[in-house]
Amino acid sequence: MKNIILPINKAFDHRIRLGIMSVLMVNEYADFTTLKELLGATDGNLASHAKALEKVSFIKVEKQFIGRKSNTKYYATELGRQEFKKHINALEKLISNK
Repeated sequence: MKNIILPINKAFDHRIRLGIMSVLMVNEYADFTTLKELLGATDGNLASHAKALEKVSFIKVEKQFIGRKSNTKYYATELGRQEFKKHINALEKLISNK
């Protein structure tokens, strides 16, 4: 019997990581504040999950200062986009039981 959960990527196991990628799939980028508000995450929670996605090269992080205030932007990498699409397709197959 085929292992139907094998294509599900553990990098997207947590709802915050799933949310980060979902937002980045439909937007060119998202800044820290936007992601925090959209996902209802704390600073530390969002930062740790973003770091986990960055570590596997699924997102790129760009930090800059605007005046004296830091601004962090997140972008989905091409690898991240491909892997997220595979993950969503695997979930859809699992749900439809095909």
